[in-house]
Amino acid sequence: MSKSPFPRRPRILLFGSSNTDLVLSCQRLPQPGETLLGGEFQRHHGGKGANQAVAAARAGAAVVFVGARGSDDFGRATAAALRREKINLRHFRIHPHLPSGIALILLGGASRENLIAVARSANDSLTPKMVQAVRSEFSCADVVVAQLEIPLAAVREIARQARAADVPFLLNPAPARTLPPALLRQVHTLTPNEHEAALLTGESDPARAGAALLRAGCHQMVITLGARGALLVDADGAKIFPAPKVRPVDTVGAGDCFTGWLATGLGAGLPIGEAIPRALRAASLSVTRAGAQASLPTWREVP
Repeated sequence: MSKSPFPRRPRILLFGSSNTDLVLSCQRLPQPGETLLGGEFQRHHGGKGANQAVAAARAGAAVVFVGARGSDDFGRATAAALRREKINLRHFRIHPHLPSGIALILLGGASRENLIAVARSANDSLTPKMVQAVRSEFSCADVVVAQLEIPLAAVREIARQARAADVPFLLNPAPARTLPPALLRQVHTLTPNEHEAALLTGESDPARAGAALLRAGCHQMVITLGARGALLVDADGAKIFPAPKVRPVDTVGAGDCFTGWLATGLGAGLPIGEAIPRALRAASLSVTRAGAQASLPTWREVP
């Protein structure tokens, strides 16, 4: 995006993955061992890091994207798509001996639920040394963002560098995995969904899970609840923010849309209570369209 709705464009330093999504839409999701015929195939740009970078750029942020891709056609197409969004790719490394990221996605049922598998790729090559090599970027950022489609050692270094630069670190803990307490204590804003919050804490109730993460040292949690909205848990307690009601077409990338827009709002200095509803409106609009990145709205579309 060349313009921004803010007096000063928030600056986001975003570390993460980039994938090409190979999507098959079915009448329902298959059972293990079952073959379904007649699905519709589509190819989209994706990857949690790239999705969040595009979401933030369309929300009005100036985004620096740090990651890795192969030298193949998938990687070249990914880079071209990110450049069209005016995302800074000076730290988007080309790895000549690894393939670019690929995700296989099944969509099915009236709710358009999804199953996703991601191949090993250049996304797995991001190291703490590569994070340290871009240390100067941290002091220029308003918010630092990462997810878990890159190695955990790199994420831990990102958190350390953000803390050293006194910049808020927003972590989207997806795909879900257990996280070390030392990392959680360095997180300013954590954005898990219900499943991820339960895995991190052992608590199935989102409010109790949020309280447990608060005790673990996170500054604040925003737990996404799908069509029900989002739950903020911070030192003031727990508060639910409802989502607009929409008819879903494709839920892939909705969480990434929410995270990108939330990061942009926080980077622009909005209170968390204003940034969450704005991010929910954007995410709700995204699920009414197909494609992870193609569905992401611009700031002009979100009231």
